[in-house]
Amino acid sequence: MTHPPDGHVHTQFSWDAPGGDMEATCARAVELGLPSIAFTEHADFGLTKLIDPHRALPDWMAQHTDSHGVVTPPALDVEGYLAEVARCRDLFPGLRILTGVELSEPHWHDERATALVDLGGFDRALGSVHTIRHTDRHTATHEYDAGEAYVVLAAETVVRTYLAEVAKLATGSDVFHVLAHIDYPIRYWPAAAGRCDPRTFEEEYRYALRALAGSGRALEVNTRVPLDPVIVRWWREEGGETLTFGSDAHRPDRLADGLREAAAMVEAVGFRPGAHPYDLWIRA
Repeated sequence: MTHPPDGHVHTQFSWDAPGGDMEATCARAVELGLPSIAFTEHADFGLTKLIDPHRALPDWMAQHTDSHGVVTPPALDVEGYLAEVARCRDLFPGLRILTGVELSEPHWHDERATALVDLGGFDRALGSVHTIRHTDRHTATHEYDAGEAYVVLAAETVVRTYLAEVAKLATGSDVFHVLAHIDYPIRYWPAAAGRCDPRTFEEEYRYALRALAGSGRALEVNTRVPLDPVIVRWWREEGGETLTFGSDAHRPDRLADGLREAAAMVEAVGFRPGAHPYDLWIRA
């Protein structure tokens, strides 16, 4: 099986991708024989408070973090990004290159997210949840990075809260085309909690998937951590019609990681390629 399109890729225009390189990524895509690639750069509108602001941080994060541990992501350089896409399209005429953006919590930042998408005219807009809100017993609401939240919240609470926020994203924003990494917190699932079985959260997954299917948008099969086939089956059963694939690569050598295996998995569940190699996959 050949590679399906990689619809979730980051380059030097994403603030958390210091190893990103658009031209080198295009060269890698040609080498792998990818039919198309979407450069979906980060657009993060909120502030994140680190749980442990005194720990050693990578340089790319430290330069955007103040002394109180508040991370302020920089704005996406849309003009520079589009110019580099145009240059790479000239360099690699046989590769279909899609413009894109990954919007963090666009339902919390509707005006800014909409303005950015209108400005960029992107081919592909991903909607993502990276941050969750939790109200403690004193009715104070805290925002946590979904990967860091395990430090202060029970593992199951993190995943349930995350999936509830995904459902709110699906029903609360019209600005994105594809839901990215529905299993994002599973990347950081603590080993001490034992194996993470998605069936423990079946009700929450199905609720979020049903909300997304009702909106008519696509589900991404993100391969940073292999998506459990049962989640793709639930997507089909809840009315999901289309899906995409994304390696979530932040540097050229990670492009298309796991895409062949993911394509075989979703085909077995009941999805197939579209009419063209670069199309969304559809229900068989």
